[in-house]
Amino acid sequence: MPLILFFVVLALAVCGARAQDTAMQEAARRAEVLAHSPPDAAKVLFGREGAPTVGPAQAIGAYERGCLSGAVALPADGPNWQVMRPSRNRAWGHPVLIAMLERLAAKLPAQAGWPGLLVGDIAQPRGGPMLTGHGSHQMGLDADLWLTPMPGRRLAPAERDEMSATDVVRADGMDIDAATWTPQHRRLLETVAREPAVTRIFVNAAIKRALCRETGPDRAWLAKIRPWWGHNYHFHIRLSCPGGDPECHGQAPPPPGDGCGRELDWWFTEEALHPPPSPPRKPLRLTDLPPACAALVTAPAGQALQVRGRGR
Repeated sequence: MPLILFFVVLALAVCGARAQDTAMQEAARRAEVLAHSPPDAAKVLFGREGAPTVGPAQAIGAYERGCLSGAVALPADGPNWQVMRPSRNRAWGHPVLIAMLERLAAKLPAQAGWPGLLVGDIAQPRGGPMLTGHGSHQMGLDADLWLTPMPGRRLAPAERDEMSATDVVRADGMDIDAATWTPQHRRLLETVAREPAVTRIFVNAAIKRALCRETGPDRAWLAKIRPWWGHNYHFHIRLSCPGGDPECHGQAPPPPGDGCGRELDWWFTEEALHPPPSPPRKPLRLTDLPPACAALVTAPAGQALQVRGRGR
């Protein structure tokens, strides 16, 4: 694995581990990050914006360096979904993603035997880097979905901020936990992967291993299932850039094949299972993001925002 990708992935692995933080833990992490971040760090500027911009929706930039205008929120409750960790205010997304989640949730009971979605982090009201957690989720085209079936009752806000999702991976990381993994988990992931707009689904490598083992001859959808550190409590879906968003820069498609061969085996080596800690990364500034992102945030008191020139 190339070194630069290795460090990026490690940073995102830590993010995944923090996805289960309770409201109190999240507040403590945010306070720590604010105390040690320059006031013009992009995550500080975007993290303090509490509402979306008005106007047409536009995903701007890339999944790890971008922002979102015209975001809409996934309602806290729907017929087949509930938004988790509401105190984070991260249920905002591109309208294309929000509509897909609502449509997907409606068909899961019949197609996957899954009663409904517990939805984790999507994006901040204006996208951009976050104070805590994710390195991506910046354009409103990423969403975390819990590997816990929606219960048959409405959870109170305090429950949504405190309860933990279900860990479906064995403690040694070598396979799924037979006590928590069910056939419905495979059907859930297959149903999501067959959504045309979904370009990638990030899961723990042990989940990918189980899917490779349990799937029959119709395996094309497995190409979208990508092993990633963490992601044993939730899976992370990513949509392709919507048509009509010219400043959205997507990724190349996943490589051909089902991804169940030697490329998966690496994830169960010592190098992958117990990687060394990565050095801390410098916080992104607005100059690291597309120029259009600067218009979505306000400058700290007494400072002017630095905006890089348009290079493309």
